[in-house]
Amino acid sequence: MKTSASSILLSAALLAGMPTLALAAGAPAPAAATTTAPSKLVLDNATRILTTLEARRAEFTGDRAALRTYIAGEFDQMFDSQYAARLVLGRHGRGASDADITRFSKALTNNLMQRYGSSLLDFNTRLKVRVKSETPLRGGAMVKVSSEFLRQGGDPIPVDYLMHKVGNDWKVFDVMVEGVSFVQTFRNQFDEPLSRKSINAVAADLEAGKLQATTTTAN
Repeated sequence: MKTSASSILLSAALLAGMPTLALAAGAPAPAAATTTAPSKLVLDNATRILTTLEARRAEFTGDRAALRTYIAGEFDQMFDSQYAARLVLGRHGRGASDADITRFSKALTNNLMQRYGSSLLDFNTRLKVRVKSETPLRGGAMVKVSSEFLRQGGDPIPVDYLMHKVGNDWKVFDVMVEGVSFVQTFRNQFDEPLSRKSINAVAADLEAGKLQATTTTAN
């Protein structure tokens, strides 16, 4: 992702675990989808969040803490942050404790929310999302939901979601905007600091703002 707008788009998809906080209702889910199908979850949550964002826009504009609280609640509901953090840490996370993984996950998420959360209010609410396909992976243990952001006067933006089952619920663990994976982006970004410091030390740097998570790549 080269532009700040693209960076915010990837962050929005990541933080919400679905096609951004500013999507209008999209196309119907595939005929085979049920109330628990991943593709239907993507569309249902996008619609619900849009309604809430529009209804509380004035409140969120004046109270960014309330916005962050709302985003955090949606993120926790839809995103498997613990599993995603392990993927981001890669080789550095082998043998790490659950406490270390949790601290890194929360520090990364909070850092992103502080940097990009308020920008979600500026998204064009006339954007729409269309689910293109729902593809089972690894014998159905995982699913890729492929979608497109439809915008007026511009080309569709492909956004894919990788999801897996956590208990009885489908959870997002990776988001790809225009083919750019957030897991791979952050794995590349944090490889160098994690080679020099412990997971806890890197998490502390994120918490203190000494290290900033960025979705910008140099493609």
